[in-house]
Formats: sequence, C-alpha cells, structure tokens
Amino acid sequence: MNKDIRHLENIAQLMDNRFAIPGTSIRFGLDSIFGLVPGIGDTGTILVTLYLTTLARKHRLPKKVIAQMYRNAAIDWAIGLVPLAGDIFDIGFKANLRNVALLKEHIKGR
Repeated sequence: MNKDIRHLENIAQLMDNRFAIPGTSIRFGLDSIFGLVPGIGDTGTILVTLYLTTLARKHRLPKKVIAQMYRNAAIDWAIGLVPLAGDIFDIGFKANLRNVALLKEHIKGR
C-alpha cells in the first residue's frame, strides 16, 4: 500500500507541483503545461485522475471519497478548458494533489 501511495504522490507532484517560477513560491506541473493546448491538454490530463481513482477503488475507499476525487477532476477539467484563466486556475487548484491527500487521509484513518 505504501508503494502505491508513494507512486501516486510522485505522479501528483509531477502533474501539479514539479516546476517553480523563478524568484517566486509559485509552483506548477505538467497539468498546467498540457492545459495550454486548448481542449486536448485538459482532456488528456484527466487520464491521470482516472488512474488515481482506479487505485483508490483498489484500496476500497468509500464511494463518497471517490466521488470527491471525481468532483475535483471535473472542476479542474471544466475550468481548465477556459483559455488562460483555466491555466492560472490549474496552478492554484492542484486536483491531483488534492486527490492523493484524500486517499492518504482515508487510509490513515483506518
């Protein structure tokens, strides 16, 4: 289980937090970069969320938690479709990190 969580944390970091804008504390990941490609970029990154939720189901997370993960992804995707504003939103929202936090919180609570 810990191996899965570390793996998901690495993916979430890459997607949401891997790079920094020099001279600032602003961090972003591949999700923000791919989001610059209208429509295709945001839709492609949703595949990462599907992978996260597949592992969440494997660890028998309650449907309520998985639904929240899907909500995070839907918000990220829908707002991400808006040119430029969506990309700025991606930098702050970080859906993948939120979803991994939900997974970790539930597993720790067992």
